[in-house]
Amino acid sequence: MQDNAPPPEPAADGSVADAYSRNWVDLYAPAATRPYLRLSRADRPIGTWLLLLPCWWGLSLAMLYDGQAAWFDLWIFVGCAIGAFLMRGAGCTWNDISDRKIDAQVARTRSRPLPAGQVTVTGATIWMVVQALVSFAILLSFNAAAIRLGVLALIPVAIYPFAKRFTWWPQMFLGLAFNWGALLAWTAHTGRLDAPAVVLYLAGIAWTLFYDTIYAHQDTEDDALIGVKSTARLFGENTGKWLRRFLMATVGLMGIAVVFSGLPSGSALALVIALAGPWAMGWHMAWQLRGLDIHNSGKMLQLFRVNRDTGIIPLLFFAIALLV
Repeated sequence: MQDNAPPPEPAADGSVADAYSRNWVDLYAPAATRPYLRLSRADRPIGTWLLLLPCWWGLSLAMLYDGQAAWFDLWIFVGCAIGAFLMRGAGCTWNDISDRKIDAQVARTRSRPLPAGQVTVTGATIWMVVQALVSFAILLSFNAAAIRLGVLALIPVAIYPFAKRFTWWPQMFLGLAFNWGALLAWTAHTGRLDAPAVVLYLAGIAWTLFYDTIYAHQDTEDDALIGVKSTARLFGENTGKWLRRFLMATVGLMGIAVVFSGLPSGSALALVIALAGPWAMGWHMAWQLRGLDIHNSGKMLQLFRVNRDTGIIPLLFFAIALLV
């Protein structure tokens, strides 16, 4: 790796290669804010959804578990949404600071603000701290147990950018970080961490291994050249087989979490409706597998992005179960 390699030429408008076309950042954000919003991936909202949805799973199953709902749960719902946006932004900024030399050597990432020279490391660090502090202020509105969990979440977030340097399973570390909200939101509602939340957390990790392996296949050639590890490189042509395993683990573990959550106080009908959530989610993941083409980067990005819908599907069933 050449630490002193010259930075690549940025795009004329400063946009990032894998951002949504005509996104709101490129179209409407003030020019001075665009590099920082791009650092936070505000031009690519899928990551915020993938961080947020496990939070909402955890909250909805916690309410099913104890049969209680209060006005404060509405704040947990909203606070998780704001916090997911901010912490995803802070985490992505930290990732880009840590990976700026690697990103400069990968076609898909060399247009990001740091390797493209749009922001300095100092500016990015200040931006990361600001986002984290605002998110921490939201966390302080939750109970003490949830606050402790929120602070512990910084450990997998801090480790993840370096995982690709020492393990073939960096997607596992992403899963540990991205699904922490299932534990936090459950605890913010109940005041304690219970077994169903842990099983739900494991289901989320399996789901992350599914979608982020798909995502990582965009970069396998560049990653091989510079020595970056990933499950996409590890699985290679066997990716479809491994993704089916992650699908089964996601559905099975989420189903167990639903049963554990619904038995104490939920009705039989509510339990059946909630169990339909992971079942329907599994079918959506199976649909993705039918379109899998690991040699087509555009297709892999498209499949990765539809995982927002994948994660929304069980949430809808959980919400209906709460109304029964």
